[in-house]
Amino acid sequence: QVQLLESGGGSVQAGGSRRLSCAASGYMRSRICMAWFRQAPGKEREGVAYIDIGDGTTSYVDSVKGRFTISQDNARNTLYLQMNSLNLEDTAMYYCAALYSGGDCPRKANVYDYWGQGTQVTVSS
Repeated sequence: QVQLLESGGGSVQAGGSRRLSCAASGYMRSRICMAWFRQAPGKEREGVAYIDIGDGTTSYVDSVKGRFTISQDNARNTLYLQMNSLNLEDTAMYYCAALYSGGDCPRKANVYDYWGQGTQVTVSS
């Protein structure tokens, strides 16, 4: 079992930055994908960034490329999402997710087995 706990959400002005953290605990095998998803009111949950913990390969949804960076601190079992140049469309509940996977990290939320409780990010003008 993997337990995930997000933190770092809050309010930020458009153009600002925020860093989210996801503390992972429990048994974790080496081949694991971790990801950040987000969900705005009335919208489907959307994958934002993905990382293969084993080899560090990352990928992003087009809308955040060049602005968001997903990273890991293996010593602290912590996943991060650095968000820069935030805009109003980035307002959402952000979730950390994990999946044991031997291949490319999948993009769909419904295949991820482990989820955190979410942390709200609100961007204002």
